[in-house]
Amino acid sequence: RFPLQVTLPSSLKRPNSHLEFSRVANLGNISARPPPTYKQLDSTHTYLMIHLNVAWDLPPWIPDFLCSRAQATADDPEQRMQLAIDLSARNIAEGTGGPFGAAVFEQDTGKLVSVGVNRVVPSQCSHAHAEMLALALAQKRLGTYDLGARGLPKHELVASSEPCAMCYAAIPWSGIWKLVCGAKTDDVRAVGFDEGVKPGDWVSALEDVGIEVVTEVSRSAAQFVLQQYVASDGVIYHSRQD
Repeated sequence: RFPLQVTLPSSLKRPNSHLEFSRVANLGNISARPPPTYKQLDSTHTYLMIHLNVAWDLPPWIPDFLCSRAQATADDPEQRMQLAIDLSARNIAEGTGGPFGAAVFEQDTGKLVSVGVNRVVPSQCSHAHAEMLALALAQKRLGTYDLGARGLPKHELVASSEPCAMCYAAIPWSGIWKLVCGAKTDDVRAVGFDEGVKPGDWVSALEDVGIEVVTEVSRSAAQFVLQQYVASDGVIYHSRQD
């Protein structure tokens, strides 16, 4: 498997280091909530027992999938996009997440650096979008938070759809030099997903900070995967659902 694990600082791991949540007298409106659990330490204080790490795992079928796609390093942008779309389709077929795939490539050579698929539902984490995993795993592999750091080749992010508001905001900080997208935001919204609030001219906003943007590459193929997801009764998740 391909784990990404985020761990809190060691200062939060000391045996008696707890996060105070509130006085017992004020817990009436939250006492019925599910885990995380609360621990009574004395007669006046209740503490929230927090998780000290979070892990995003790519599905176990990823290694075999990549071995069968050795030509993913081709220079053709449509072949790179096809990898992202195939990731999204396989994610649906395996029941391991939502209909989105992404990959980070070296821009000039086409070398595959990392991949990501949507893992929001199985990981129970709203951050686990395909682009976020692909970027984080690329940074982990290269040992840097900046994929545009001096001395590194230029990197591009290829995604089966245009970014949601969260992924859009993460892209400039990731250090990539180019973004390539398949399905349009309207295509994703058409099947029921909430893409959040982005600037009306988000493409120009990224270009203004030096990121090249290419859209609608193999759009119809990416749209088809979205429609397949709906037809298979895939979960259309968003916040504050009834």
